[in-house]
Formats: sequence, structure tokens, C-alpha cells
Amino acid sequence: MEKTAKGFGAAGVLGSLWPIMAKTGEINMAYPDELLSIEAYTKGKINTGDWITADNIDEVRDLVDAGLYHEVKQQGRKFQIQASTTDITKMFPHEFMEATLNNAGRAQFDDAGNVWTDDGSQWIGGLPFPNATTGLEVIANMTLAWGRHDESTYAMIADAVNSQGEVAYDYRMIWAEQAASGRLKGPSLLSEGRGEGKVRYQSTWFSSPNDVKGTAFINIWPYDQREFPDLYGYLPAFKRVRRFPTNQRFEPLVAGLNFYLSDAWAAGDPYLTWGNYKIVGRGPFLGSSQGGWMGDLPGWRPETHGGPKGETFFTVTKELIPEVIILEAEPTGFPRSPYSKKRCYVDARNMIFPTFLGYDRRGDLFKVGEPGFGQYKTANNVIMDNGHPAWSWTWYHSHDMQGDTMSRIQQTDEVAGGYKSVYNDGDLYDKYMTQAAMRRLGT
Repeated sequence: MEKTAKGFGAAGVLGSLWPIMAKTGEINMAYPDELLSIEAYTKGKINTGDWITADNIDEVRDLVDAGLYHEVKQQGRKFQIQASTTDITKMFPHEFMEATLNNAGRAQFDDAGNVWTDDGSQWIGGLPFPNATTGLEVIANMTLAWGRHDESTYAMIADAVNSQGEVAYDYRMIWAEQAASGRLKGPSLLSEGRGEGKVRYQSTWFSSPNDVKGTAFINIWPYDQREFPDLYGYLPAFKRVRRFPTNQRFEPLVAGLNFYLSDAWAAGDPYLTWGNYKIVGRGPFLGSSQGGWMGDLPGWRPETHGGPKGETFFTVTKELIPEVIILEAEPTGFPRSPYSKKRCYVDARNMIFPTFLGYDRRGDLFKVGEPGFGQYKTANNVIMDNGHPAWSWTWYHSHDMQGDTMSRIQQTDEVAGGYKSVYNDGDLYDKYMTQAAMRRLGT
């Protein structure tokens, strides 16, 4: 961390990153060539298009986290190097990028640490602190802007791979998010009584297999980041909605999956229920910040490899990210948390995390969360969002390093029930965000 921190102050090495990005649409003038090219960084030892395997992972040892290094060195994982992304329009949904540029400089913290617009209103959209220099600014960016759309519906395949490398559970599920504040366009929810004092509504439910079909959960997030979300669940076996305690945020949603609600976006809890935020380093890193969509494959389903049965890891690409901010935090509001701390590697270009590490109560590495992101655009296929290529997360690894179980999650085009991955497709509140909606989904 000392090595990677040298030479890095605020985001950007040669100049302040966001003013350069806003002016040119590129990041090239903010970083030297050796941070924009894997060939230059490794002095020709690794090139774009090369596969990183156990044989050459040590050439990029200082560009990967401990979890990825172990997966490649010990478990047969591999990934391919792609060129670094310099065009900022490929790193955001279009409306979110525009809101970040238009609202730059208007976000303010109050004494408690909550974010408000300079006119005293709830945050109005985009990244509050694009040139983040403190841990609190970084986590505010990550927490207040989850999916970076007003509405997102993700049709998902979630496979639970056990320690023997077998797919023990194969789930189809839907994850939906509706922003209550920070909305980019369309009608405000404040006038309807749904947005005042709220940051978001989020729900998830399962459409298959039959033993979990209809199981559903709703998170209702208060705007005050010191308060815990209301968490409700519908269990078909009991045919009723029940309220869950806050510590359910650290338990799997269903059997086999090791993914917690707290893990979502590496910022799954209100950020003031965690504390002791600190930036412990800055520097280059390998991550899947662009090009993660497998839209040319059936069901957008990535190929797999590695582990005992060749089913453990998605086969993906990674690029040299010129600068990540390494953020650490402790779960100060959760005395029963299985994590003692988390470490997030946050891409300074767009404030998205390429890797999140969770440590157990003894301080040992416990969980590795690793997503892929990108535009939903290939040479042969494209998904549009309000006239622009859609952008979102595309796949996710949740690796329990101690139990050696892997939850592989991907977005797909459609799951049982006719649910599709769509963005900004109208008000989701009545469809998915109420207790009545949970009961309806359960039947």
C-alpha cells in the first residue's frame, strides 16, 4: 500500500481528474502512459490480449488483491487483459454522467455526515463528490448512487458452487431498485410522499426453483444514513410478510448463496452505520470496469472455468485501471457483524468498485466480492437506455475464501415469469416495492 500510495494525491496524477474528464471526455491527460497501458506498466512482460494464469500472475502481483492472486495461483483461475478504457462515456449511464457534471460542487455534508444539496434539499443526482479526497466522500458516492438509474430491474441467474466445485443450487431471481432521491429525470417521488426522507426502495424475489419461488424481500432505505433500512420478507411457506431484524443483513438470502444484503454494491448498508473510514492507498489495479457484458452469448451467460470441476469462475477480462482508491471501514453499528472490516478498491474514474474484501472477526480474509461492469454493447448486439447504450453491472463473484464456496451471479435477458433486465422502465413502486406487491409476487 505504501508503494501504490506514492505520487497519488487527489484523483488524477497529472491533474485533477474530473475537470479534465469534463473538458475532454477522456482521462489521458490525467495520467502518464505507464498507468494507461499494461505494456508500458510491465515493460512489455504483459500485453493486451494476454491471459493471466498461475504462470505469469507474479508479473502483475502488485496490481491484484490477495483473493484474486490466490484464485489464480492456487485454483486454476485465468483472465484476459483488455485495453484500458479512456472514454468516460463508456463508464456511466448517460443521464448519470450528465447529472454528475451538471451538479458538481453542490453536495455538502451536515454535521452528522449526511449529504445535502446546497439549497438544503436531498441530493439531486449524479456523484456528490466526483473528486473524492476523503473516505466519507468515497462511501457517500458509492451508497447514494447504487445502480445509477432512476429505476433498475435486473433479471439474474445465481449459481451456488460448493467446495467440491459442483453447482449445488441454481436460482433465478430478480433484483429491483427505485431511487427515491437523486433521481435523474422523470417525476419526483417527493410529491407522492414516497421520496421525502427516503434514499431508495429495493426489492428482490425468486422465480425458480419451486422450493424458493415467491420468496421476496424489500429494503426501504431512510435518507438519514444513521438509520437502518426497514427489511421485510415474504416466505411462501408461511404465506405472510414478516419484518426482519437488522442483523439479517449478514445472512444469506436463501440456501447455498453466500451473498449478504450488506455486500450489495460494496455499500449495502447506510454508510453511517459503518465508521472509521480511511483511505489507505491509491494506485493502479486490474479490474473489470468495462467490457463485462456477454451479450453475444445465449442468456448473456459467461463461460466458466477453474476449481475442481471447471465451474467455479466466470471467464472474464480485466483492464489496467490507472487509479483505485483503497478504502477501509469497520461495522461500528453492527456488534454481531461477521466482518471486522471491509476494504474496497474504488475506481477513481467512476467510483465503482472492482473488488471488495471482507475480513472476519480475527482479521483474516473471509469474503471477496468482485463485479464486472460495462456498456451493454458488443459488435453484434446492443441494449439501449433512453437513446444511449445501457450501462450496468454484468456479473458478480462472491467467494467465501474460508469455506471455499462461490456464488456466481449474472444478469440475463429474461427469467421465469417474463421478468427482464430493463432500466428506467417506469415507476416500480406499486409493482415491486410494497408489502402488497410482495404477497402478489409470492403467489
